[in-house]
Amino acid sequence: MEKTDQLYEGKAKKVFKTDNPEMLIVSYKDDATAFNGLKKGTIAGKGVINNKMSNLLMQHLESQGIPTHFIKELNDRETLVKKVNILPLEVIIRNIAAGSFSKHYGVPEGKVFESPTIEFSYKNDELGDPLCNSYHAIALGLCSREEIETVKKYAFKINDLLKAFWSECGVTLVDFKIEFGRLSDGTVVLADEISPDTCRLWDSETGKKLDKDRFRRDLGNVEDAYHEVMVRLQRSIESKKG
Repeated sequence: MEKTDQLYEGKAKKVFKTDNPEMLIVSYKDDATAFNGLKKGTIAGKGVINNKMSNLLMQHLESQGIPTHFIKELNDRETLVKKVNILPLEVIIRNIAAGSFSKHYGVPEGKVFESPTIEFSYKNDELGDPLCNSYHAIALGLCSREEIETVKKYAFKINDLLKAFWSECGVTLVDFKIEFGRLSDGTVVLADEISPDTCRLWDSETGKKLDKDRFRRDLGNVEDAYHEVMVRLQRSIESKKG
């Protein structure tokens, strides 16, 4: 597969066209941003970890019936994916209060919910990615009623699968952000990435943060946390193969 023109560059990834119009190449960067780009930095090796972790988790979800954009890992930083039109919605699932939820609603960080919550935000940098509900999404033409129901169904199933997976690694899945896209035939699939950039991951015993909050909050040892969670993931996958 030949990489051709760069199609897009975001905060954490570059996307390239290929000689197949239905396939793209995603290249992961070490750049880190927080607070809608107000804080910027670099996390050494992050691109490699996020690429490999996303691919392993996408394959795990595919095996459990969740369609994704993943095709093939090309090298440490690049992956071949199906071309999708991204639904301009960030989908956030929360199992435990943290981050903006605690800030907005005055809930102590660490409060475990009786059942997971779901939030949507409209992907629009100029507007600051405002929160919206399914009625807003439909009214704005971001997706159809059928698509929003598919997204919700997949999101909660993904949560169940990832919670169980991370639990086996000694990690608590606090919350995560995912995105979905449409294939050329209209099929809705999971896209973007699943990584410490997009998930809050806490050590199940100590509560130690193993995700981008270490960068956001200047907690230090950011690279070590990303590496640790990747090692745990790989160890769990290897044990299943054995």
